[in-house]
Amino acid sequence: MILRIITTAVIFATGLTACKNPGHPEKEALRPDSTLTPKTGTMNNLISIVEIPVIDFARAVRFYQNITGITIEETEMDGVKLGVLPNDEGTVNVVLAKGDDYQPTTGGALLYLNAGLDLQPMLNKVEQSGGQVIVPKTMISPEMGFFALFTDTEGNKLGLHSTH
Repeated sequence: MILRIITTAVIFATGLTACKNPGHPEKEALRPDSTLTPKTGTMNNLISIVEIPVIDFARAVRFYQNITGITIEETEMDGVKLGVLPNDEGTVNVVLAKGDDYQPTTGGALLYLNAGLDLQPMLNKVEQSGGQVIVPKTMISPEMGFFALFTDTEGNKLGLHSTH
């Protein structure tokens, strides 16, 4: 019984000391690994990581390298093959992922790749690389730019976005 009381007291005390601002959870101090910026208290990106499911890993890497003109770093983690697209610090991490739990889809969330100033050069490479254009370059509005939709070699539906 004494051991149970001591254990409960230790757990309770640990919980209290873990609180940054007891009694004021809305004023919790920012952690260094927080997605909130110290200057403004706002998020840099709501999205942190995007995984694009693939069936044929080598084919998918070739496709995305061809249409984007980038080099994709290949690695493996816990039995999942990953193709890591390059990114800048503070931006969204995008990876190609091949594993038992990954199934390409045209019906899930729709990811738009940033195609720079003009999406047409990237869109032109989609069919040349084995994908299919679903919606050609289309204006959203003068302020928001243009979009296009395509399916990749794996059966995923994705979009492209550009300002011009």
